[in-house]
Amino acid sequence: MKVAGFTFIRNAVKNDYPVVEAITSILPLCDEFIVALGNCNDGTRELIEGIASSKIKIIHTTWDETKREGGTVFAEETDKAFKAIATDADWAFYIQGDECVHEKYLPLIQKEMEDNLDNEQIEGLLFKYLHFYGSYDYYSYSRRWYRREIRIVRNNKAVHSYRDAQGFRWDGRKLNVKLIDAYIYHYGWVKPPKGIVNKMHNFNQFYHGDQAIPVQEEQEIHDFEYGNADKLIPFAGTHPAVLQKRISASNWKLNLNKVKIKMSVRRRLLQQIEMITGWRIGEYKNYKIIK
Repeated sequence: MKVAGFTFIRNAVKNDYPVVEAITSILPLCDEFIVALGNCNDGTRELIEGIASSKIKIIHTTWDETKREGGTVFAEETDKAFKAIATDADWAFYIQGDECVHEKYLPLIQKEMEDNLDNEQIEGLLFKYLHFYGSYDYYSYSRRWYRREIRIVRNNKAVHSYRDAQGFRWDGRKLNVKLIDAYIYHYGWVKPPKGIVNKMHNFNQFYHGDQAIPVQEEQEIHDFEYGNADKLIPFAGTHPAVLQKRISASNWKLNLNKVKIKMSVRRRLLQQIEMITGWRIGEYKNYKIIK
């Protein structure tokens, strides 16, 4: 069985993405790793090269700046990395630049790939998610974010990234997947207030184009309320070993007194139903679970 990892990235230094940690968290499972490196101006190439692994292959890409609506360019860059995977790879393991896999899940993921290798009905493996928020000490329980997504797919070029690179489709249809008992840890919202505002501004450029929100004034940055958390839950587990250096260097704490949760009555009711029953009413599923 041959496994290829793949990702896309651009200006990871400027945007403070833990892309090195993302790559190295799944590198032990991969025989090769493709990085679609966009046109950067901040030393991201040197950052990736610093991993110093013979498994890693960098392909240089140029982002299409005209496609700044709905995150389309993210899917295009994902597809560029996927298409560069060697044809003899069986599975393709996708990870985004702000995600990590805890080393405790690697044996299980390896076994799931082996066990399902010859089962052609399984076109991908579906992961559970923890969305860390504000700091490494809390994760958000919210309907705003996906709780499951595909991160391993068969190396078939009919597979393509969907919409804003959240998931995948096979010739336009949903993939048939198996839900596995492993988590992706998402750290995109683990930033100090100023970092969150910068993230929102930079990200929104690729969702709303010229209508992206401007960077707020300094006073507004310090008063950012983290209002879209919905519900913050203390994290009692451990973070991936590859992330420990970054965590030790973090120099801010989330002040819960300044977190002002903003939820409508409807959203609050739906969340309460989910917490009691485990049923997420109206959940968007970009996949079909068959096992």
